Amino acid sequence: MSTKVPLVKPVKSWKSANGFRAAPDPGAGRRVGARAVAVLIGLGAAAYTAWVLEVVLSTGLNPIETYVSELAAQDQPLGGLFRATDFTAGLLVLLGGLLALARLAGDAGSRRFWSVAGWAGVTLFGAATATDAWLPLSCTPTADPECAARETAGLVPATHQAHAVSSSLAMTGALVGIVALTVAARRYGRLAPLARFGPALVVLELLATAWTLTAIAMFTAGHGTWALGAGQRLQVLFVAIWLGLLAHSVHKERRT
Repeated sequence: MSTKVPLVKPVKSWKSANGFRAAPDPGAGRRVGARAVAVLIGLGAAAYTAWVLEVVLSTGLNPIETYVSELAAQDQPLGGLFRATDFTAGLLVLLGGLLALARLAGDAGSRRFWSVAGWAGVTLFGAATATDAWLPLSCTPTADPECAARETAGLVPATHQAHAVSSSLAMTGALVGIVALTVAARRYGRLAPLARFGPALVVLELLATAWTLTAIAMFTAGHGTWALGAGQRLQVLFVAIWLGLLAHSVHKERRT
Protein backbone atom coordinates (compact mmCIF):
# COMPACT_ATOMS: atom_id res chain seq x y z
CA MET A 1 0.00 0.00 0.00
CA SER A 2 1.50 3.27 -1.13
CA THR A 3 0.95 6.69 0.34
CA LYS A 4 0.21 9.51 -2.06
CA VAL A 5 2.04 12.75 -1.39
CA PRO A 6 -0.20 15.72 -2.20
CA LEU A 7 1.18 18.07 -4.77
CA VAL A 8 1.75 21.64 -3.61
CA LYS A 9 0.71 24.18 -6.21
CA PRO A 10 2.76 27.34 -6.62
CA VAL A 11 1.21 30.48 -5.23
CA LYS A 12 -0.49 32.24 -8.13
CA SER A 13 0.75 35.67 -7.21
CA TRP A 14 4.33 34.45 -7.68
CA LYS A 15 3.72 32.71 -11.00
CA SER A 16 4.15 34.28 -14.38
CA ALA A 17 3.94 33.01 -17.97
CA ASN A 18 7.59 32.07 -17.86
CA GLY A 19 7.44 30.24 -14.57
CA PHE A 20 8.14 32.08 -11.35
CA ARG A 21 8.87 35.75 -10.80
CA ALA A 22 10.59 37.38 -7.86
CA ALA A 23 8.60 38.21 -4.76
CA PRO A 24 7.33 41.80 -4.58
CA ASP A 25 9.94 44.18 -3.20
CA PRO A 26 8.43 45.91 -0.13
CA GLY A 27 10.95 48.73 -0.45
CA ALA A 28 10.18 49.56 -4.08
CA GLY A 29 7.43 52.01 -3.20
CA ARG A 30 9.66 53.85 -0.77
CA ARG A 31 12.45 54.10 -3.34
CA VAL A 32 10.04 55.58 -5.89
CA GLY A 33 8.85 58.08 -3.28
CA ALA A 34 12.44 59.02 -2.44
CA ARG A 35 13.23 59.51 -6.12
CA ALA A 36 10.25 61.86 -6.43
CA VAL A 37 11.46 63.86 -3.43
CA ALA A 38 14.96 64.10 -4.91
CA VAL A 39 13.67 65.23 -8.31
CA LEU A 40 11.32 67.86 -6.86
CA ILE A 41 13.93 69.31 -4.52
CA GLY A 42 16.62 69.24 -7.21
CA LEU A 43 14.44 71.04 -9.76
CA GLY A 44 13.39 73.53 -7.10
CA ALA A 45 17.03 74.26 -6.31
CA ALA A 46 17.74 74.89 -9.99
CA ALA A 47 14.77 77.25 -10.35
CA TYR A 48 15.82 79.09 -7.19
CA THR A 49 19.05 80.13 -8.92
CA ALA A 50 17.26 81.86 -11.80
CA TRP A 51 18.42 85.23 -10.47
CA VAL A 52 21.90 84.50 -11.87
CA LEU A 53 20.39 85.34 -15.27
CA GLU A 54 21.01 88.97 -14.32
CA VAL A 55 24.61 88.30 -15.35
CA VAL A 56 23.57 87.97 -19.00
CA LEU A 57 20.31 89.95 -19.00
CA SER A 58 20.09 93.72 -18.77
CA THR A 59 18.15 94.35 -15.56
CA GLY A 60 19.44 97.84 -14.78
CA LEU A 61 19.99 96.86 -11.13
CA ASN A 62 23.33 96.70 -9.34
CA PRO A 63 23.69 93.16 -7.92
CA ILE A 64 26.06 94.44 -5.22
CA GLU A 65 23.56 96.93 -3.78
CA THR A 66 20.02 95.73 -4.54
CA TYR A 67 17.71 93.10 -3.06
CA VAL A 68 17.34 89.91 -5.07
CA SER A 69 13.56 90.36 -4.82
CA GLU A 70 13.83 93.72 -6.61
CA LEU A 71 14.46 91.78 -9.81
CA ALA A 72 10.82 90.68 -9.55
CA ALA A 73 9.41 94.13 -8.73
CA GLN A 74 6.33 95.19 -10.66
CA ASP A 75 8.10 98.14 -12.30
CA GLN A 76 10.92 95.98 -13.66
CA PRO A 77 10.82 94.85 -17.32
CA LEU A 78 11.83 91.29 -16.41
CA GLY A 79 9.81 91.16 -13.21
CA GLY A 80 7.34 88.63 -14.61
CA LEU A 81 10.14 86.20 -15.47
CA PHE A 82 11.66 86.27 -11.99
CA ARG A 83 8.26 86.04 -10.29
CA ALA A 84 7.51 82.94 -12.37
CA THR A 85 10.81 81.27 -11.47
CA ASP A 86 10.34 82.10 -7.78
CA PHE A 87 6.87 80.58 -7.81
CA THR A 88 8.10 77.49 -9.64
CA ALA A 89 10.98 77.02 -7.20
CA GLY A 90 8.74 77.43 -4.18
CA LEU A 91 6.07 75.08 -5.50
CA LEU A 92 8.57 72.34 -6.36
CA VAL A 93 10.27 72.51 -2.95
CA LEU A 94 6.88 72.64 -1.21
CA LEU A 95 5.74 69.47 -2.97
CA GLY A 96 9.04 67.74 -2.23
CA GLY A 97 8.86 68.70 1.44
CA LEU A 98 5.25 67.55 1.79
CA LEU A 99 6.06 64.21 0.16
CA ALA A 100 9.06 63.75 2.46
CA LEU A 101 6.90 64.50 5.52
CA ALA A 102 4.28 62.03 4.29
CA ARG A 103 6.98 59.36 3.95
CA LEU A 104 8.18 60.09 7.49
CA ALA A 105 4.61 59.81 8.78
CA GLY A 106 4.39 56.30 7.33
CA ASP A 107 7.72 55.14 8.76
CA ALA A 108 7.96 55.23 12.56
CA GLY A 109 11.64 54.30 12.42
CA SER A 110 12.51 57.47 10.47
CA ARG A 111 10.11 59.78 12.28
CA ARG A 112 12.69 61.48 14.51
CA PHE A 113 12.76 65.05 15.80
CA TRP A 114 15.56 66.51 13.69
CA SER A 115 14.28 64.86 10.51
CA VAL A 116 10.71 66.06 10.99
CA ALA A 117 11.83 69.56 11.99
CA GLY A 118 14.16 69.76 9.00
CA TRP A 119 11.61 68.70 6.42
CA ALA A 120 9.02 70.97 8.03
CA GLY A 121 11.48 73.85 7.58
CA VAL A 122 12.04 72.92 3.93
CA THR A 123 8.26 72.80 3.40
CA LEU A 124 7.80 76.22 5.03
CA PHE A 125 10.55 77.62 2.82
CA GLY A 126 8.81 76.31 -0.29
CA ALA A 127 5.39 77.62 0.70
CA ALA A 128 6.71 81.08 1.65
CA THR A 129 8.84 81.35 -1.50
CA ALA A 130 5.84 80.52 -3.70
CA THR A 131 3.79 83.10 -1.79
CA ASP A 132 6.57 85.67 -2.29
CA ALA A 133 5.97 85.55 -6.02
CA TRP A 134 2.39 86.75 -5.52
CA LEU A 135 3.46 89.61 -3.23
CA PRO A 136 6.00 91.51 -5.35
CA LEU A 137 7.47 94.88 -4.53
CA SER A 138 5.94 97.73 -6.53
CA CYS A 139 9.31 99.46 -7.01
CA THR A 140 13.00 99.12 -6.07
CA PRO A 141 13.79 100.90 -2.78
CA THR A 142 17.57 100.33 -2.87
CA ALA A 143 17.90 101.65 -6.43
CA ASP A 144 15.18 104.32 -6.48
CA PRO A 145 15.38 107.05 -3.78
CA GLU A 146 11.79 108.07 -4.48
CA CYS A 147 10.62 104.50 -3.88
CA ALA A 148 12.63 104.37 -0.65
CA ALA A 149 11.06 107.63 0.51
CA ARG A 150 7.54 106.36 -0.24
CA GLU A 151 8.31 103.12 1.58
CA THR A 152 9.57 105.02 4.64
CA ALA A 153 6.44 107.19 4.61
CA GLY A 154 4.18 104.16 4.27
CA LEU A 155 2.91 105.24 0.85
CA VAL A 156 3.66 101.97 -0.93
CA PRO A 157 1.15 99.12 -1.43
CA ALA A 158 0.59 96.70 1.44
CA THR A 159 2.38 94.05 -0.60
CA HIS A 160 5.68 95.58 0.54
CA GLN A 161 4.96 94.65 4.17
CA ALA A 162 3.46 91.31 3.18
CA HIS A 163 6.51 90.58 1.05
CA ALA A 164 8.80 91.32 3.98
CA VAL A 165 6.85 88.84 6.11
CA SER A 166 6.81 86.07 3.49
CA SER A 167 10.51 86.58 2.75
CA SER A 168 11.33 86.35 6.45
CA LEU A 169 9.29 83.15 6.75
CA ALA A 170 11.04 81.70 3.70
CA MET A 171 14.49 82.34 5.11
CA THR A 172 13.45 81.10 8.56
CA GLY A 173 12.22 77.87 7.01
CA ALA A 174 15.42 77.55 4.99
CA LEU A 175 17.62 78.02 8.07
CA VAL A 176 15.58 75.51 10.09
CA GLY A 177 15.77 72.98 7.26
CA ILE A 178 19.49 73.49 6.65
CA VAL A 179 20.46 73.17 10.30
CA ALA A 180 18.00 70.45 11.36
CA LEU A 181 18.48 68.10 8.39
CA THR A 182 22.25 68.48 8.57
CA VAL A 183 22.11 67.57 12.27
CA ALA A 184 19.78 64.66 11.43
CA ALA A 185 22.13 63.37 8.73
CA ARG A 186 25.06 63.29 11.12
CA ARG A 187 23.18 62.09 14.19
CA TYR A 188 21.13 59.34 12.54
CA GLY A 189 23.74 58.16 10.03
CA ARG A 190 21.63 59.03 7.00
CA LEU A 191 22.09 61.09 3.81
CA ALA A 192 25.87 60.60 3.68
CA PRO A 193 26.77 63.50 1.33
CA LEU A 194 24.74 65.91 3.45
CA ALA A 195 26.38 64.60 6.62
CA ARG A 196 29.79 65.22 5.07
CA PHE A 197 29.38 68.62 3.40
CA GLY A 198 26.34 70.01 5.20
CA PRO A 199 28.19 71.50 8.21
CA ALA A 200 30.33 73.72 5.97
CA LEU A 201 27.22 75.00 4.20
CA VAL A 202 25.55 75.65 7.56
CA VAL A 203 28.45 77.89 8.58
CA LEU A 204 28.52 79.71 5.23
CA GLU A 205 24.75 80.22 5.30
CA LEU A 206 24.80 81.63 8.83
CA LEU A 207 27.63 84.03 7.92
CA ALA A 208 25.79 85.22 4.80
CA THR A 209 22.59 85.65 6.80
CA ALA A 210 24.39 87.72 9.44
CA TRP A 211 25.86 89.92 6.68
CA THR A 212 22.44 90.36 5.06
CA LEU A 213 20.61 91.21 8.29
CA THR A 214 23.31 93.71 9.28
CA ALA A 215 23.17 95.37 5.86
CA ILE A 216 19.36 95.57 6.00
CA ALA A 217 19.53 97.19 9.43
CA MET A 218 22.07 99.75 8.19
CA PHE A 219 20.01 100.51 5.07
CA THR A 220 16.83 100.91 7.11
CA ALA A 221 18.68 103.33 9.42
CA GLY A 222 19.79 105.38 6.43
CA HIS A 223 23.48 104.42 6.48
CA GLY A 224 23.80 103.02 2.97
CA THR A 225 23.37 99.50 1.63
CA TRP A 226 26.63 97.95 2.92
CA ALA A 227 26.75 95.66 -0.14
CA LEU A 228 23.31 94.35 0.77
CA GLY A 229 22.85 92.74 -2.62
CA ALA A 230 26.08 90.77 -2.46
CA GLY A 231 25.29 89.42 1.00
CA GLN A 232 21.76 88.41 0.09
CA ARG A 233 22.83 86.79 -3.15
CA LEU A 234 25.34 84.68 -1.26
CA GLN A 235 22.58 83.82 1.21
CA VAL A 236 20.18 82.53 -1.44
CA LEU A 237 23.01 80.88 -3.39
CA PHE A 238 24.02 78.80 -0.37
CA VAL A 239 20.37 77.81 0.14
CA ALA A 240 20.19 76.61 -3.48
CA ILE A 241 23.47 74.69 -3.17
CA TRP A 242 22.28 73.06 0.04
CA LEU A 243 18.98 72.06 -1.59
CA GLY A 244 20.93 70.52 -4.46
CA LEU A 245 23.07 68.61 -1.97
CA LEU A 246 19.94 67.44 -0.16
CA ALA A 247 18.43 66.20 -3.43
CA HIS A 248 21.65 64.34 -4.29
CA SER A 249 21.77 62.80 -0.82
CA VAL A 250 18.16 61.58 -0.98
CA HIS A 251 18.77 60.14 -4.46
CA LYS A 252 21.96 58.36 -3.38
CA GLU A 253 20.34 56.89 -0.28
CA ARG A 254 17.37 55.68 -2.37
CA ARG A 255 19.76 53.62 -4.50
CA THR A 256 21.20 51.90 -1.43
